[in-house]
Amino acid sequence: MANKLSACTSILIGKGASIDGTIMIGRNEDAKAAWPKHMIVHQHGEMPTHFVSKETKLELDLPGDSARYTATPEWTDKDGVFEEDGINEYDVAMSATESAYSNSLVLGYDPLVKHGLNEEAMITVVLPYVKTAREGVQRLGNLIAKYGTGETNGVLFADNDEAWYFESGAGHYWVAQRIPDDSYAVVANQLAIQEIDFTDSDNFMFHPGIQEFVDQHHLNPDPTTFNFRKIFGTADRSDAVYSEPRVWIGHQMFSPKQATNETPESTELPFLMKPDHKLSIFDAQHYLSNHYEGTEFDPIGTGKFGHKYRPISLAKTQESHILQTNRPGANIHWLAMGVAAESTYVPFFNGISDVPAPYKRGKLPAQLNSAYWVFKHASVLVDSHLHDFLPLLREVQKERNSAAIEMIAKTDKEIKTMTGDSRESFLTMQSNGYAIDTLNAYKKLALELITKMTEYCELNFKTDENL
Repeated sequence: MANKLSACTSILIGKGASIDGTIMIGRNEDAKAAWPKHMIVHQHGEMPTHFVSKETKLELDLPGDSARYTATPEWTDKDGVFEEDGINEYDVAMSATESAYSNSLVLGYDPLVKHGLNEEAMITVVLPYVKTAREGVQRLGNLIAKYGTGETNGVLFADNDEAWYFESGAGHYWVAQRIPDDSYAVVANQLAIQEIDFTDSDNFMFHPGIQEFVDQHHLNPDPTTFNFRKIFGTADRSDAVYSEPRVWIGHQMFSPKQATNETPESTELPFLMKPDHKLSIFDAQHYLSNHYEGTEFDPIGTGKFGHKYRPISLAKTQESHILQTNRPGANIHWLAMGVAAESTYVPFFNGISDVPAPYKRGKLPAQLNSAYWVFKHASVLVDSHLHDFLPLLREVQKERNSAAIEMIAKTDKEIKTMTGDSRESFLTMQSNGYAIDTLNAYKKLALELITKMTEYCELNFKTDENL
């Protein structure tokens, strides 16, 4: 029913599970290998009071006062805006969506809605109008309950206190679970939430009629519990090849002591896990950049099963983001354009007034005045002679990561005494300076790669230097 689904991978990290007490929610937006994304800042009060979806034709009246928020829309709004992720001025972070599947039995009783609220519009009609993560969950849930949705999706929310994962399981029914502070979750194109405790309002939210709906239509295969994944989701061979291995590798990365009995095709992998060690921003980035490296399933490795499972980072990643909240300074919208494994996460502080022009442009065909295409250009050059060129890319990534931490530490220190316009200007200057420096680093890398590639021409021959 949708023109585009984001076949993504997501991660959510509670503040007690992180090394610095921050909350992190992140996702790879995977759809097309060449489909530019932009980074923008919507100003306070900028949004219209009436919304019409170009994809589903859904019409909504919106609240009159919209918050400032960051977003990563597509290069064209022909089929909708697909803003995908952002942080608003109240420090609410939202990422939408993690595409999933509902089973045929459930959809028979509550079909998907052709003219409902889909991924394309979710950020646009929710994020500018909420002041907490819980408000975000409730607003999205109310809209889907009223207007329906044409897709099965997972949506990530966070603020400075907690993170939530929301899932729609049919045309109108949904649930959401709070990520415990000491835990994390990784999700890969499956309905993930398991047992629902309808008496625990601190940790669960849900459609008010979901229990009655399930009971009325005899949908629960185990009436002793209410397992949302088993009632509404799927568990077939495609899950074992496409989805479960990505969850498995996350558990191997962060909880190897607990996940010793898990395999890539395990069908009962838990939604929530406690990490064996505290997780940093780079742990989250490494997960979203993972392609089973170090295992026999790495598609660019030497193992014989390199293309058996769908990796996390792949050519069809349009952008990857991590929204980091509960920071001692300004919260951060980390953004990597293109293939996460071959790009760099650029930190944009929440509270900036604008982003550099290259991050706001880019279309088809490719143009090298666009941040998206600058990163993709270097990426495809590396791909041409991967094992020769990958070390050069890794050096650039390593330098840029260190520079990001240095810049962030300096910024946190400086803004302690800043307020108002001076704070906004400084945050904008710091974010944009790093963003441009990173683009320049990738432009320089591309020129170095082109220079080296001249020797790879098939017409090459060892010539006599004395002639």
